[in-house]
Amino acid sequence: MIDLLVIGAGLTGLTAAIRAAQAGLTVRVISQGVGSQLWGAGTIDLLGYLPDHTPVQMPLVAREQLPPEHPLRQVDAATIDKALASVQDWLAAEGFAYVGADQGANLWLPSAVGAKRPTYIAPSTQAAARLDDPAPLHIVGFDRLRDFYPTLLADNLRRQGHDARAHMLPLDLITQRHDANNVHLAQEFEEPARFDALVGSLRYVIKPGERIAFPAILGLAKHAQLVADLQSAIGAPIAEIPTLPPSVPGFRLHNALSHQLEKAGGRVETNMKPLEFGTEKSKSEKDNITWVATATSARPRRHYAHAYLLATGGFLGGGFNTDHTGRSWETVFNLSLTLPRHRDQWFRPEFLDPAGHALFQGGVQVNHAWQPVDAQGKLVYGNLWAAGNLLAHADAIRSRSHEALAIVTAAAAVEAILVQHQPAISAGSATSSRT
Repeated sequence: MIDLLVIGAGLTGLTAAIRAAQAGLTVRVISQGVGSQLWGAGTIDLLGYLPDHTPVQMPLVAREQLPPEHPLRQVDAATIDKALASVQDWLAAEGFAYVGADQGANLWLPSAVGAKRPTYIAPSTQAAARLDDPAPLHIVGFDRLRDFYPTLLADNLRRQGHDARAHMLPLDLITQRHDANNVHLAQEFEEPARFDALVGSLRYVIKPGERIAFPAILGLAKHAQLVADLQSAIGAPIAEIPTLPPSVPGFRLHNALSHQLEKAGGRVETNMKPLEFGTEKSKSEKDNITWVATATSARPRRHYAHAYLLATGGFLGGGFNTDHTGRSWETVFNLSLTLPRHRDQWFRPEFLDPAGHALFQGGVQVNHAWQPVDAQGKLVYGNLWAAGNLLAHADAIRSRSHEALAIVTAAAAVEAILVQHQPAISAGSATSSRT
């Protein structure tokens, strides 16, 4: 029997598992997929907009204006800083430098279509495209590359007062494939012949003082070295701008954290869809989870653990479900959600309503120790914790707090597990032999 079973391999699950493994627990992560990193920009957003959609300059200060029940209000600034700094350290150990702005401000970076987007910590190559830097942006694209349009991007940046221009190169410089997504292109970028061809095509079109911004496809495992070599070869700062999914920076982030977990002694098992679970009464008469079963090609496989951390995300990650009657529930342990009973109250008439939609503000209600509770505030299971974007009272995508909410609440939940459950884990680890 392991100490902790984490359900979900997104940012919440991976960072929680690393932290727990480094604290000495035996940890396993099970997941149906690889999490939401593949859909994001690979940045770490803390708080970009307040509930009234006011842009945020200083996230830790503006956090005090969030509703009192918001998960980011349940942790102090020092805990947030420590949790995010730990992730930066883990990524740096894997060769990926993540940086923030000065004095705790948000960075404002260009999106794939030239809109300003706020983020708190970004890969150094994305931070090189920050919009408060007056150096011109020379945006390089490739013909036939899906989901990245440098002319549109540069035009939108100029409309906002930024110095930007676009330049197109043939896609044949980096691939001979007729159909390739961004991950394929990132892999091909790491081949020396592709690199030399790109440098040769760029050397005579660069103007002094420009930053050269590419779509975020500059390598996967060899990203840092490739960027350093490219910067040296063309003599200009190199930046990346995220494309639409699949996200290459997201792949880098996922792979780096997965490797950190392996080095800490944990592991991730994907294609594990939870089907059912078992419970029993503890000595204190609390209901405890004893096992979680996942689908296999033969019969379901049971996973036994002393503690369980739910990190499956909300509706977009498949962590929640609903039916035609208006009932809503969490999909692994059938936990109730803080959603209105009537479906006509889940959405507002306008898709981009400034107030957002109730459907994305509901979630799993937890107590002060990050353990799920029912509608009356009663603890549901004595050895279950929850963290991340399945928590109630946080519309993380709309407020641009998705990644930090995952990381910070994961850290808080693991600390609660260590404080409240460490004696049971230690005793169980010494006596149990089930796996």
